[in-house]
Amino acid sequence: MELAATALEYLALLFVLMIGAGVALAVVFFIVDRTQSEDAIRRNYPVIGRFRGLFTELGEFFRQYFFAMDREEMPFNRAQRNWVYSSSKGAGNTVAFGSTRNIQVPGTPIFVNAVFPPLDDQYASTEPMTIGPFAREPFRAPSIFNISGMSYGALSEPAVRALSRGAKKAGIWMNTGEGGLSPFHLEGGCDVVFQIGTAKFGVRDEDGILSDDKLRAVAARPQVKMFEIKLSQGAKPGKGGILPGSKVSKEIAEIRGIRVGQDAISPNRHREVDTFADLLDLIHHIREVTGKPVGIKTCLGSADPWVEFFELIQERGPRSAPDFITIDGGEGGSGAAPMPLIDLVGMPLREALIRMVDMRDRFDLHERIRIVASGKMVTPGDVAWAICCGADFVTSARGFMFSLGCIQAMKCNRNTCPTGITTHDRDLQKGLVVERKEDKVANYARSIIKEVETIAHSVGVAEPRMMRRRHVRVVMDDGRSVQLNEINPSIKRKTPDKERMLRGDG
Repeated sequence: MELAATALEYLALLFVLMIGAGVALAVVFFIVDRTQSEDAIRRNYPVIGRFRGLFTELGEFFRQYFFAMDREEMPFNRAQRNWVYSSSKGAGNTVAFGSTRNIQVPGTPIFVNAVFPPLDDQYASTEPMTIGPFAREPFRAPSIFNISGMSYGALSEPAVRALSRGAKKAGIWMNTGEGGLSPFHLEGGCDVVFQIGTAKFGVRDEDGILSDDKLRAVAARPQVKMFEIKLSQGAKPGKGGILPGSKVSKEIAEIRGIRVGQDAISPNRHREVDTFADLLDLIHHIREVTGKPVGIKTCLGSADPWVEFFELIQERGPRSAPDFITIDGGEGGSGAAPMPLIDLVGMPLREALIRMVDMRDRFDLHERIRIVASGKMVTPGDVAWAICCGADFVTSARGFMFSLGCIQAMKCNRNTCPTGITTHDRDLQKGLVVERKEDKVANYARSIIKEVETIAHSVGVAEPRMMRRRHVRVVMDDGRSVQLNEINPSIKRKTPDKERMLRGDG
């Protein structure tokens, strides 16, 4: 009894001390808030005004779990994220009772199911497609859906390792992003697309100039199948990037070819490319040095300037063309970018993709240039729509981040990612177990491909690349849906002359 009484006395004393400390802290905050001159709310409402900042900071988390409906959030809603989470677990994606999607929203795609779809034994998987017929080592790409560019540095080590391993299991390619080729990209043994950014990280000399020797060294790795020259990306068109020197460790410095502690600055464009002629010269040079297919990645502001690009290809002949063009929509994502560029600059993918496909086909380059669609493509409907529009391949970055466990915490630029995906904090990285996440990456990729093939079967074709614009309708402002080929008719392509294409005649 005496022990219990003593314990109660100590607990009571502790309670009083805590109350006293709380009151003292409130008094200190009151004085600080009243005397400071930066925040009017805290000055007028001392102590209580501090909760505004706290609730603003936590608001995005509360909305995600308690207040937002399944299809309300941005940039990705709960329904989209849950589909990825479920598919990455290898679980069935069937739902009960009916769709929660509002199909009356203008711009909504609706696929046109066939009256007599192919029977099960008339159904085929997507065939591999060759990229770069004039390269010494063309790439026969097996998958329509692949991993978009995400640099090591922007992503953590375990995230890159899991993506590499998962890509190998699913038979898809992985784009390095502009941060260079790390051992973690190679760990899984997957096909790799090496992205050459404006700073030439990984293939630059001490002065930041493109190094042929380093290009050859990268190309000598059998896993590296293609090179992608990044002109711009949807999240920040016309703007370069910077990795602060504080994050440039010895390892990252060696991979990127810069000094330890030095800011890794990417210019807003390639300094040696002032014209489309310069661009074609650079494509030709890299293809000759590496022997691998070479393409470009860009976000369109307008299709008009690119007419000159295709006219120049027509003048020089099909051999001069890029082997592929990756179109990134203005809605594309990034770890960090200025809000005006994220919100206001760059043509949306749903418009840009069709314009680039039509230009390619108008200049009779359908068999020469492959089109890759990128930008907020995370579900089967997104991928199927892009293929209907004319894309040969689709890549996704954020979809695969969700498969790794991303919860859309919006902390990519703060090194505090709670899931360990975009942070270099070793304690936070412990939450990302590579051996578990690699299976989720592979499951997600397989699920997307399987579901797109299901959509293709439903609209009446044997495999996805046989889908056309007539196979999808788009909801208009008045609520009616119209076939996409009536809104944006496809360019009638000439019959491919394979002999002419192989000869490279104009």
